[in-house]
Amino acid sequence: MNYPAQLQYTKHHLWVKMEGETAVVGISDYAQNALGDLVYLNLPQEGDEVTAGESFGDAESVKTSSEMVSPVSGTIIAVNEDLADAPDDLNMAPYRHWIIKVEPVTGTEELLDAAAYEAYCAQC
Repeated sequence: MNYPAQLQYTKHHLWVKMEGETAVVGISDYAQNALGDLVYLNLPQEGDEVTAGESFGDAESVKTSSEMVSPVSGTIIAVNEDLADAPDDLNMAPYRHWIIKVEPVTGTEELLDAAAYEAYCAQC
């Protein structure tokens, strides 16, 4: 598994990259591996409010369906609509493809650094 050190992670297997005041959110390598081949993403809308710890969409694979749980609170300022037509891009490069961008960002207290997330995944 790959756990880039410049990112933060959640126990729901999403990553966060802060770009100034904006949180860029995607799924981790661990998540895409556990889900298998992604076939559909139920994406939120730009302007939707998200709350840390609450669902903002679903990822469906050939194996299962899983809620995407927001790692932060704020307003969605961008949604990666390209993933609606190509959700499997997340399988090929989970850290290159983001799902949503959020600002202003609050609710970051539960985020893990790469080492803590790797240790958490080892227990899953």
